[in-house]
Amino acid sequence: MVFSMSAALSFAQQTEAKPSPSLDQPQVKLTYLYVCKPSAADQTEIKNAFAKVAAKPAFSRDFEISRGRATLKDSPDSKFVRVRRDMLPESPLMTTQYSMSTDATNTIETLVLRSRDTKEFHELALEDRMSAGAASPLTILSVDTPVTRIRLERLGKSSIVLARCPDVDQSAYEPFFREASNLMTRYRKALELGSAFRTDINWLNSEPSKKKGAASDPK
Repeated sequence: MVFSMSAALSFAQQTEAKPSPSLDQPQVKLTYLYVCKPSAADQTEIKNAFAKVAAKPAFSRDFEISRGRATLKDSPDSKFVRVRRDMLPESPLMTTQYSMSTDATNTIETLVLRSRDTKEFHELALEDRMSAGAASPLTILSVDTPVTRIRLERLGKSSIVLARCPDVDQSAYEPFFREASNLMTRYRKALELGSAFRTDINWLNSEPSKKKGAASDPK
């Protein structure tokens, strides 16, 4: 097959004009969070978020509740209960979601407060955990387990995290953990987790029922 000179030049120009495949690849940026000692600027962001959600919870009549079992590869089976409440229009918050999950190792509480004004922050998440064998889920509610992890999500910016680090002096951050624990206590009571949703929380501690017709274990 014979190509004309003009066709060959045109093909060469198109080939040279095509960018290198490596230039087409998006750049990947990794952000490392030092969760033991956040910067002064990050501490200010956390303080501002706490001030935003400090008011008494103002729930609307709408709510959702769900519970279930999660099975993950290479992880123990877990059970969870989630309660979601919408907030009144005048509240600075849009929604509140509380969840408790438990497996053979840990029981974890998580409270997520979503801001109505996302310019300040998107959501504030508070978490605590306790050994699964230390207390039942209902007992954990009654003893007000202290928060051990604070996470502030911001749109278009990196997250801010403060977590308990056993081998680090965090005495300067005790006010943050104390305020977070007070918030968790306030919302546990406001959500009526130990009364209106007592049956659902207690379900976390129940054993799976035996299938009908299954033989009982020998004594």
